[in-house]
Amino acid sequence: MNPSNQLLWQKLVAFRFDEPGVALPFTARLARENGWSDAYARRVVTEYRKFLLLCCLTETGVTPSDAVDQAWHLHLTYTRSYWIDLCRTTLGRDIHHTPTQGGRQEADKFNGFYSDTHRLYRDTFGTETPADIWPDARIRFTNTRFQRVNRGRYWVLPKPSIQFSRGLTLVGLLLTALLFVQASSRMLVVALLVIVAFGGLIWLLGSLANSNTNPDQRRQQTDAGSGIILFSGDADHHSHDATDGHDGADAGADSGCSASGCSGCGGGD
Repeated sequence: MNPSNQLLWQKLVAFRFDEPGVALPFTARLARENGWSDAYARRVVTEYRKFLLLCCLTETGVTPSDAVDQAWHLHLTYTRSYWIDLCRTTLGRDIHHTPTQGGRQEADKFNGFYSDTHRLYRDTFGTETPADIWPDARIRFTNTRFQRVNRGRYWVLPKPSIQFSRGLTLVGLLLTALLFVQASSRMLVVALLVIVAFGGLIWLLGSLANSNTNPDQRRQQTDAGSGIILFSGDADHHSHDATDGHDGADAGADSGCSASGCSGCGGGD
């Protein structure tokens, strides 16, 4: 990192996101709104600082990971902090958030930006991006159809994986075939109900076990059959983003910021 970039990085390190003396500072809000631990949110803020530096080092474009993008989204709502304290005073340039316009061309563009961002990160900081915050492009742009969910009114349970569903279906079919041979029709109905109930119990236990894993790592996990099922409830939780199944091949086809980036901000304005 040359002296000019080093000075800019020192300014970013010194930049204060958390206003002292407030009940809900920036980092705590970031953790709450995404279901993260405070420690993970602090790490994301550090990666957001690094991303901001990368924005200032490129004449083409860079794209954040989803976690970093959430920090960026939140910071944009702190308008004075973002546009005056950060852009005008600290960086001396405006950094604009540029969400996808949708379509295959946009998807290819942001995929390219994301790969370039990883390379620029390595060249600038001399280290690899942390995988739990900066997953590879396949994960970054797969199952990225996000939707706000009020967890004060809904329980959010992950869908079982395709492998689990196939295994459960196979077991059910085998047991049903066995019962056809050995049981009366009335017993068959009872047995089928038992199988359905047992399968539902297994699924629920698997979902609860999944929900008790590290939420920071779970957010980055993806599966072709993963997603959410919403159950209305009165659980006292805060809202956060959740995903449902979506084909990553069309990343960027939806509105919003499934793919986003900072483009052309290297020269400042």
